[in-house]
Amino acid sequence: MKRFIFIFFIFSITASVLGQNEKPKLVVGIVVDQMRYDYLTRFNNKFCENGFKRMMREGFNCKNNHFNYVPTYTGPGHTSIYTGTTPKYHGVISNNWYDKEKKKMVYCAGDDSVTSVGTNASAGQMSPHRMLTTTFSDENRLFTQMRGKTIGISIKDRGAILPAGHTANAAYWFHGEDEGVWISSTFYMNTLPKWVNNFNDSKTAESYLKDWNTLYDIETYTESGTDLNNFEGGFKGKETATFPYELAKLKTKNGGFSILKVTPYGNSLIADFALAAIDGEALGQDDITDVLTVSFSCTDYVGHNFGVNSKEIEDTYIRLDKDLERFFNALDKKVGKGEYVAFLTADHGAIDVPAYLQSVRINSGYVDNDARKKVFQKFLMETFGTNDIVENISNNQIFLNKEKIKELDLDLDDVQEAIVNEQMTYKHISKAYTATAMGSVDFIEGIEALLQKGYNQKRSGDVILVDDPAYINYGKTGSTHGSGLNYDTHVPLLIFGKGIKHGHTFKKTEITDIAPTISALLGISFPNFAIGQPLDFVLE
Repeated sequence: MKRFIFIFFIFSITASVLGQNEKPKLVVGIVVDQMRYDYLTRFNNKFCENGFKRMMREGFNCKNNHFNYVPTYTGPGHTSIYTGTTPKYHGVISNNWYDKEKKKMVYCAGDDSVTSVGTNASAGQMSPHRMLTTTFSDENRLFTQMRGKTIGISIKDRGAILPAGHTANAAYWFHGEDEGVWISSTFYMNTLPKWVNNFNDSKTAESYLKDWNTLYDIETYTESGTDLNNFEGGFKGKETATFPYELAKLKTKNGGFSILKVTPYGNSLIADFALAAIDGEALGQDDITDVLTVSFSCTDYVGHNFGVNSKEIEDTYIRLDKDLERFFNALDKKVGKGEYVAFLTADHGAIDVPAYLQSVRINSGYVDNDARKKVFQKFLMETFGTNDIVENISNNQIFLNKEKIKELDLDLDDVQEAIVNEQMTYKHISKAYTATAMGSVDFIEGIEALLQKGYNQKRSGDVILVDDPAYINYGKTGSTHGSGLNYDTHVPLLIFGKGIKHGHTFKKTEITDIAPTISALLGISFPNFAIGQPLDFVLE
């Protein structure tokens, strides 16, 4: 009997240990800011074998992965990836939005109740307090009784803070200008850890203030347009947006260390810091799963400046691929090959520069919001006798002054409908919807369904506007994003590592499926308002 009890005890311990070891020691979430899906295929011949290609070769490639809401911006994108839900529920409806209670614009990560750590500038006054739901990183912290660590890293504050969630041990972002340091806020800590101070003192950021030329012969960059064209922004102090760029000379007129954000070297700096964090925080060094969120933001800055068809964007992705290779190689050594899982996706895509599309006779162009506003104000005066019934117009939404409407004894629904009918007469307005429609009609497909999933009743406006396809309110150079069209919604989803199958699918997957999939892999609770489904076909 004693022998049976002893054997049963050993079996139970062994089973328990096996159960723990089935989980990855580290989950690495990688978001490549503004990465269209077709960058994977367009630049494929230029990629090395162990960056993007390794993820596709060893892991699972969801080739038809889309955002399932509008607007497709950085703040909502990062939040949706990690919460498994959309702005309708998590509340991050844009990067900046009009706060109907405070009667002013607010920033998705801004928080005046905290102070900067690592700088005297206000750049550290940030936290996730405006995000209403949990992330899978939060749920992992809760599941492990706060023993599993979470660290968030990005050049952008919102790219570090929102993925890491409310319970993160730390989030770090880069403060450029005349400092060039990684910082945080008192939401997480009162002083920077020693390893962060050591990294800042190492002058790594300064080492990247060097010439930016193409990694390979520019003549081989046949996957992008000509280097000299009319569709790119460039840097102050340089007449043309053409290689090479002498960053040390250009930095003075381009934000000091902040110029690194608009180069591939900023992504290299992110990779450097992420590897330092793995060592400094001992991530993935035991059987309790840790989470590291890394957002490569510089792809977005380069895209905004130079456009999606530029030599600069091609070189940026070629160099990012190299950074991914060394990052994965380091993870193999530091955590153990086959002991971690990593996924890679994007927070949104981007449109080809409309001026370029026009040059090849594709219907596209620019909207003049100032001209629209003048016509709209005239309509308001003629119809209601005042402009005061509109408080704010931003993010393609119109916010009404409810008190003024009540004072004028107007019906809110009637005012909304009148504005919709007026807006639909304007050039390059494709669709317009009222808040009443968003809250009362169950849209199941098309742009209407995307708008509805992005509509938060307490935070969004009274009228929602949609521009014509490929028409944007932006400068004539560089790319932007925000729509529900495929160029903005179709983004990569690559997953590889422990517990992940090899393969690919053209089945449509949605960005909100990522968090439930990682949660299922870890055996933890789904984020508290997740609407996505686990992608069981990627799990072993």
